[in-house]
Amino acid sequence: MQSNRRQFLAHAVSAAAALAAGPSALAAAASPAPRVTGRAAAERTRPLLLKGGTILSMDPQQPDLPQGDILIRGSTIARIAGHIEAGDAEVIDARGRIVIPGFVDTHRHAWEGQLRRINPNSADLGNYIAGTHQAFAPHYRPRDMYVGNLLTALGAIDAGITTLIDNSHNSRSLQHALHAVDALHDAGIRAVHAPGAPLVGKWDSASWYADLATLQQERFSQGGGLLTLAMMTSVDREQWAVGRRLGIPLVTEFFGQDMSAQLPELHRAGLLGPDNIFNHCTDLSEEAWQILKATGVQVNVCPRSDTHWALGSGIFGYQAAIDHGMRPGFSVDNESAYGGDMFAEMRAALYLQRSSALARKSASHASAPVDMRALLSAATIDGSAVAGLGRQTGSLREGKQADIVLINTNDINLYPSNNALGTVVGAAERSNVETVIIGGRIRKQHGKLLDLDMAALHAATQESQAHLFKAAGFTPDAFARQFHVRG
Repeated sequence: MQSNRRQFLAHAVSAAAALAAGPSALAAAASPAPRVTGRAAAERTRPLLLKGGTILSMDPQQPDLPQGDILIRGSTIARIAGHIEAGDAEVIDARGRIVIPGFVDTHRHAWEGQLRRINPNSADLGNYIAGTHQAFAPHYRPRDMYVGNLLTALGAIDAGITTLIDNSHNSRSLQHALHAVDALHDAGIRAVHAPGAPLVGKWDSASWYADLATLQQERFSQGGGLLTLAMMTSVDREQWAVGRRLGIPLVTEFFGQDMSAQLPELHRAGLLGPDNIFNHCTDLSEEAWQILKATGVQVNVCPRSDTHWALGSGIFGYQAAIDHGMRPGFSVDNESAYGGDMFAEMRAALYLQRSSALARKSASHASAPVDMRALLSAATIDGSAVAGLGRQTGSLREGKQADIVLINTNDINLYPSNNALGTVVGAAERSNVETVIIGGRIRKQHGKLLDLDMAALHAATQESQAHLFKAAGFTPDAFARQFHVRG
């Protein structure tokens, strides 16, 4: 692990020098893949004891505790109780903290990490595609996939997201996919990696299915780790058949009446099931929702994304899903126009749903306002079910994986905390995430990510951006109102 860190730092320094020297030197420095590890600490040998926190378990089998302890052994929650004695344990003082399961982001295009807020005024899906897939995506090298995924994963951990479904629809080659997976591993996040075909530009299409099988064998054959494999795919029977032969989930962008119209035939052919994960799900027909419910298709909704990029009516699918007895997860989608935290998603969902509920009430269609527990459930345990990880994570229960977040209620914006759910959903921010534990390993402590050299990360990111911007003909403008590349 330390050798990876030194390799990354050495590369970052040479990349920074290349930036100063000019384009020819930059090209020469571009070939090695930067590597950084966020997991230098050895696997825990001593138990870890969280003492005295307010525990929101989000699990029907584990009552919430106004004050309680959690004992972690290895990667697993060993015990939850009002008071635990464990003399050999490392202790984290959780008094004044709210202890929750880690957030689950059920749909993130992690490869776009370098493109954060590249196009903040984008107002429709076509403009988003122009500002990402058409402009920059064709120029991504494997090392750029690594940098993008690493930035996204570390940013997610910093915000208390311990699991994400990585919708990697820029997998132009096996090397692109391998570098994306390596970044997730090095960040130390739990992730479902779903490589998929790029929307535009060249890619190794002839070897795509063989490469997917090779990726599964080389990075996912051991099992039991933080990473699992899926497949990002359109509504394509051939691709679905390949994914099912490999035994992996199928992730699909799915919205609108045209896609709704495809579901009856797919249903009759027996091609829909719990291994399907559908993103967005805006503007689906009543028949479509009934089919999704009957077949157990997993659904996630995007409170900010669907409105920002005007997918259909722009109204996210949460209300429709819960009206049909489904429990969707929440997802950030990407960071090309806004930030990457789950607090913003929960609050956007809160006010969008309540606005919709009031409108329906005035039109004599009763709809109850959503409460804070339901929103936190969508961001945790419901999201873990979407990811196929409901037995492992998403809630705090003995025997589950220790994916845990501590929120500091002594911070000035949260103190005094008179209601735990109201504090987490209605008021907390990224800065209040004090401690993040993933699989029993501490990834953030005292408000700081562990084992991260920011200077090295900055240098690698700058090198990647310089390459992508030059290749796409993009000139950065800190005050730009519209995204533009040279023709």
